[in-house]
Amino acid sequence: MVEKAILWRNFGNRIWMYTSLISKTCITAAVGILLCSCGTQGPAGLFGKKTAHEQYGDRIIQAGLRETAMGQQWFEAADKSLANPNPVTLPYSETGYFAAERPSAVGLKFIAKRGQLLNITLNKKPVSGFAVYFELWAPAQQPGNKPKLLSAADTASNAIRYEIKDDGDYYIRIQPELLKSGEYTISLTTGPSLAYPFQPKAKAAIASFWGAARDRGARKHEGIDIMAPFRTPCLATANGTISRVNENKLGGKTVWLRPSGKDYVVYYAHLDEQLVTDGQQVTVGDTIGLVGTTGNARGGAPHLHLGIYTNAGAVDPLAFIDPVVKTPAKIVAAEEVVGKLVRTNARGSKIYAEPGTAMPALLSPEVNTILRAEAATANWYRVVLPGGTTGYINHNHVDTLRNPVRSGTTPDPIALLESPTPDAPRKLIIEKGRQIKVLGTSGNYYFVEVASQNGWLNKATL
Repeated sequence: MVEKAILWRNFGNRIWMYTSLISKTCITAAVGILLCSCGTQGPAGLFGKKTAHEQYGDRIIQAGLRETAMGQQWFEAADKSLANPNPVTLPYSETGYFAAERPSAVGLKFIAKRGQLLNITLNKKPVSGFAVYFELWAPAQQPGNKPKLLSAADTASNAIRYEIKDDGDYYIRIQPELLKSGEYTISLTTGPSLAYPFQPKAKAAIASFWGAARDRGARKHEGIDIMAPFRTPCLATANGTISRVNENKLGGKTVWLRPSGKDYVVYYAHLDEQLVTDGQQVTVGDTIGLVGTTGNARGGAPHLHLGIYTNAGAVDPLAFIDPVVKTPAKIVAAEEVVGKLVRTNARGSKIYAEPGTAMPALLSPEVNTILRAEAATANWYRVVLPGGTTGYINHNHVDTLRNPVRSGTTPDPIALLESPTPDAPRKLIIEKGRQIKVLGTSGNYYFVEVASQNGWLNKATL
């Protein structure tokens, strides 16, 4: 069909404008080829197979849309989200919106510690008929290299659980399919990857942490000390094998547990009694020994020294067993604003690189500056300025565009522009004397409503 050929050639330029040229059945069939999120898995990708995101990208290419404007925007958004992710602090949650007419992706960057179990959940609206792909990445180790894919949710899952292997930065990429609008809420939390070595009701508290000075500064503490009553049961933190039961000068009576499938051992020291033997298989919660004061703890308060040792030496065990699990702050910023244009409402409003005011502001926009609210988190909005700058602004510092800043009439015929730039294409010519509502500004331009349309006018023309 000639009409169908026209549709695909103009895919990147408002595809919906051509729906009147062909039947609804033809549109459904053609777009369905692209939007199907399932497919045969091929080589490469994660663990030798392609992720759902990679499979979908292949379908864009197979449909001949890689070089169209919309196809290019989709791939560029995917790359940009990993090249310039938005920094956040865990735990974190946000609600965002993807618009069908703007192919986009979200990148989030955060710091995690070895031993933490990262939990990522994503909920979307609508639940069906709207595919959103999300993945966990590690940044490139060398300049010029690509980030490393660590885990990806498949199309039937809305969660990722991943044990952090190294301290450092990690990225999340979230991207929807083309031609679909929808809302998402993502939540990132961390918890321990190992069980706590005492029962919940035991009176045990961490009193000394990793790196504390020992022997008048001659050495540093290679573990944590958990205070507990004498002969309190010490429990296995994981399923695994007892690799060693012995006694030494510093640790006194000790037990070494190798968790199944891990590249480290858990070290229990200062026990009053060891209740396992070399080579014994244990499960989470089995009693390893009893709290004591043996070794260099003799004469002091009873406690368990817990350490974790790898082939490279000791690592901080706190993240592995920390019983304190924090939840993301409640989202109080109005979620109905997300995905819409807003404007700053006060002098002194500031936009930051990440939620919070601890770091210097990226910029201080003028009052009534137009922004797009991309997501809401706690009492912040992640916003994008017309020039592309992304950052976070306090939710109290923006207003909707419900009421105009000012009104007037055009003194002469004026071009209504697509964007606030000198080379922006015009949407239409506004004749002299038309009523104009000014909704906000950006640099030398007004964002206006006129003739039932929105667009930009150069301030010098009014």
